[in-house]
Amino acid sequence: MSLQPIAPQGDSRIEHKTAVVNGHTYHYLLGVPPGGKFNDTVFLIHGWPDLSLGWRYQIPMLLDLGFRVVAPDLMGFGGTDAPKVPPNDINVYGLKRASDNIAELAKIVGADRIILGGHDWGGMVVWRCAQWHPELVSHVFSVCTPYLPPRKEYFSAELLVKGPLPQFQYQIQLASGDVEKSVKDEESIRQFLKGLFGGQGPNGETCFDPYQGLIAENLPLIGDSRLLNGDVLDYYVKEYARHGIHSTLNWYRTRKANWEEDLALLDKQTISIPALYVEATYDTVLTPEMSKGMEAFVPNLTRGDVPATHWALTQKPEEVNAIVSKWLADQGFGTRSSL
Repeated sequence: MSLQPIAPQGDSRIEHKTAVVNGHTYHYLLGVPPGGKFNDTVFLIHGWPDLSLGWRYQIPMLLDLGFRVVAPDLMGFGGTDAPKVPPNDINVYGLKRASDNIAELAKIVGADRIILGGHDWGGMVVWRCAQWHPELVSHVFSVCTPYLPPRKEYFSAELLVKGPLPQFQYQIQLASGDVEKSVKDEESIRQFLKGLFGGQGPNGETCFDPYQGLIAENLPLIGDSRLLNGDVLDYYVKEYARHGIHSTLNWYRTRKANWEEDLALLDKQTISIPALYVEATYDTVLTPEMSKGMEAFVPNLTRGDVPATHWALTQKPEEVNAIVSKWLADQGFGTRSSL
């Protein structure tokens, strides 16, 4: 099975497409197996600070298995619109709106049912989309992000940090507006992305820590990242420079808005469709412990784990692909040769 990742430009396996989705332009990658035949469609939803191309190692695997693949840039990222807040409500960056946009994009590409995969924020999106649109999502999988059921009580980020999730301290900083003061042009965006994807300074300096957030003074020191470099890094920098970093950080300003909309799902906490959770054993933010008890709410759950940090998709692509492809096979999905 091919592991040649999707190139950002000029890759014949995918097309860069746009569509107007609920009033906003979305950019998405569209891949169709050779010959144009497919039985099922997989949507792949990225997280922060990532793009649709974050799935560049998984898209070829899914195409090889005979799936059509749709990977959008989320609201505020890359080629997708970045509506300003205000005048727009912050809910435009919320989980329900993202779920509704996936459903609308599925209609646009002619998919009545989809398999839905997510990572990081995209993981939160796919779990909620399975709840908001159960008629659309037949199977769901998430890399790194466990399922967290809707709650009747509201917990602010400050309360979470003081309680069960101290490693979420960075989210308070990301929502504050401080990051934009340091990450504001192509050069600082480049250093920021290199650092977030594992680049370090000459003495091991880092520019991000879950308990501190962005360490701005270290940005100039950051060297190359093994996970994001070359043409792919250049592409990410250009895509992030379209809107700046602010719109992507709006996702961290939606906690209360998401909770308010989640209240309508309190009687739909159980996700009964087949689901896969791929744990990254060295993820310091979405730690493996966070997934304890998921089976109570996701009874048809399969688990897998990879020895990776948060960037499992690109750090351990063979292992992630092996888990996802086996799960799909176990669900009865065939290979391209059977089409």
